[in-house]
Amino acid sequence: MKILVRNGRVIDPARNFDERCDVALAAGRIIGIGSTPEGFSPNRVIDASGCIVAPGLVDLAVRLREPGHEHEGMLESEMSAAVAGGVTSLVCPPDTDPVLDEPGLVDMLKFRAEKLHQARVFPLGALTRGLAGEVLTEMAELTESGCVGFSQAEVPLQNTLVLLRALQYAATFGYTVWLRPQDYYLGQGVAASGPLATRLGLSGISVAAETIALHTIFELMRSTGARVHLCRISSAAAVQLVRQAREEGLAVTCDVSINSLHLTDVDIGYFDSRMRLSPPLRQQRDRDALREGLADGTIDALVSDHTPVADDAKTMPFAEAEPGATGLELLLGLALKWGQESGIGLNRALAVLTSEPARVLGSALGTLQASCGQLVEGGVGDVCIFDLQSPWTVTPAQLRSQGRNTPFAGHELPGQVRWTIVGGQVAYEAPPQ
Repeated sequence: MKILVRNGRVIDPARNFDERCDVALAAGRIIGIGSTPEGFSPNRVIDASGCIVAPGLVDLAVRLREPGHEHEGMLESEMSAAVAGGVTSLVCPPDTDPVLDEPGLVDMLKFRAEKLHQARVFPLGALTRGLAGEVLTEMAELTESGCVGFSQAEVPLQNTLVLLRALQYAATFGYTVWLRPQDYYLGQGVAASGPLATRLGLSGISVAAETIALHTIFELMRSTGARVHLCRISSAAAVQLVRQAREEGLAVTCDVSINSLHLTDVDIGYFDSRMRLSPPLRQQRDRDALREGLADGTIDALVSDHTPVADDAKTMPFAEAEPGATGLELLLGLALKWGQESGIGLNRALAVLTSEPARVLGSALGTLQASCGQLVEGGVGDVCIFDLQSPWTVTPAQLRSQGRNTPFAGHELPGQVRWTIVGGQVAYEAPPQ
């Protein structure tokens, strides 16, 4: 398939490129930006007048729910949601059922995903067998099967000795360990500690649950030299600790969820179970610090933290409701909204969705490393085309994800995705207006 994208405003944050020009694609690659090769005859011309032509989005936190939780989401529905949101590459955690702790399970997931010809899936392998926190997995074999790192997902690792051994092994072979910083014992709550949790009678999770875990992780990083990616930090104190760790030279990267970037514990209102999230929504000072950290580069990437949840698991008392929300189709709009509200510009708002998460993945991308999250000649043909001037309202019934619970229902967001191109093929096209 040969595609010519014409008349769009092409933005590539990785190169600080921002020009109105054409983009030509053929054989799954970008073969021309600004000028088309001689003799190029496209099979299809896309008129991107009035639209932004950006690299395909890279989302570092997406639960596809398959295998094991098909009642909450299936590959077909969640991959469809991904491309509808402009996401062309995504990382999924290992907390499926069964857990992704054996190469055969990883191979099966990748095979199923590739057959759909939509977004690219990069699995995380389980750090310990069954996520039980006792025995390390065969990291080398999982890496050969396509795992881009190793994680405990939402299951805190209680045994510090096991974490030390895991980081030692990962450092030896250059693997990245992905950790959600939360102390097991202090993290047994349903809302962030504070006046609102006290008033509502909800069990609280203190900031110390995050900072104590971070201190442990950083101390072990110092002794092992391991590379760690911190998943979905949620507090001002965590941002400061990450900033200090980076200044010290530790090999640490981190991301933040769209939920923590826009919402606070006040949004829980009167026990709104749509706000039952993990990590929990914290106070406004935390949200402001997260926004600042994402703007100044302390936080590398913005993630959807896409977690489809069945309706019956949400229509329960707040403390009993399953945490999670759909986010794939909202990621771009919420990033653009943050960019507008923070005044940081379109380039940075797109960078935290494209080049920066691709940099976090680094060598784990294999042959895609040099071009994922970028628009470069010879690079992979993953493109997101959206209309910045076309706002849209989040309507759960219209979302493609099987789990339609979202705390942003009714919100108006900028940036409606018009086309998503994956590997030089149109994977999504918005219905005519």
